[in-house]
Order: sequence, then C-alpha cells, then structure tokens
Amino acid sequence: MKGKYLTIPNLLSVFRLLLIPVIIWLYCGKQAYNQALVVLILSGVTDIADGFIARKWNQTSDLGKALDPVADKLTQIATAWCLVSRYAYLWLLLGVLVVKEVFAGITGLYAVKKSGQIKSSDWHGKVNTALLYAVMGLHMLWTDIPTPLSKGLMALCIGMMCLSAVLYWLRNLRQIRGEG
Repeated sequence: MKGKYLTIPNLLSVFRLLLIPVIIWLYCGKQAYNQALVVLILSGVTDIADGFIARKWNQTSDLGKALDPVADKLTQIATAWCLVSRYAYLWLLLGVLVVKEVFAGITGLYAVKKSGQIKSSDWHGKVNTALLYAVMGLHMLWTDIPTPLSKGLMALCIGMMCLSAVLYWLRNLRQIRGEG
C-alpha cells in the first residue's frame, strides 16, 4: 500500500496526535492526573490497534511507518514534559528522550534517503516504549511516589533509552552502508 494515505491505521495515528493537547490540558491545566492517564492509555490502545489493523488487513504504508513513530515520540515527549511540571528532576529523562529521538530521527531519515527503505521499529524500541509508558503512567497514577523509587525508575528508562539509541544507530549505519 505504498500510495495509500487514508487508512484506518493512519487515521488512528492522527487521532493519537490530537490526543496530545488533551493530555497536556488535563495534566498541567486541570491537574486531573487520573483523567490524563486514561487519555494516555487510550492513546496506547489506539497505537496497538493501528499496528494490528495495518498488519492484519494489509494496510501498512510508508506514511504509516513514518506517522506512527512520530505520534509515539510526540506523545512520549509531551507526557514527560507534563511530568516535569510535578517532578522537576524528571527533566533528565525528558532531556535524554529528546536527544535520543532527535538523533534517531536524523540518522533514520538519512538512512531512508540513502536506502529508500523505511524500517519498522525493532524489539528494543518496543521495550523502550513500553517501559517509558509504564513509568510515566505510574507517576501519573501514584502522585506521591517515593523519590528514590521515582529516580530509580527514571534511571532504568534512561538506561533502556541509551541501549535502544545505540542499537538504532548501528542499524541505521548498516542501512546507510547498504548492508541491511
């Protein structure tokens, strides 16, 4: 489905993008942390659904391969930014996340330009995403989470982000060299 744009998975990715301001408004504006978490969970469910639908009914597209991770990353960055408003020390998590995604985005785009192929996410990217959402969701749900536990979870996320960044960099380098 190289030329298809109006697919259910792509519409779900656009819907996820539209949920980002809702999460920010609920968390930062209304301080309705549980409601923000519900919207974040809805975003996650639609992310899973769009991948399932794309594969099951052959609705994968190059646009979807690009749009889905953009929706994921913007949701993650926006949610982490919201959490920094309550847990100031999480700026480190947000900073590493932004640097990782900018770096992965630039090298990924260069790899696509050189090879003409858009690659799907790898296992480590999925683990990184699941861990990040779990930790962010826990912070939204458990508003008085003990600081040592919070910082330990942040360190775990940062470690996984760094591992994923290195593995994506190696994959992109192989793709740029025409090796994969």
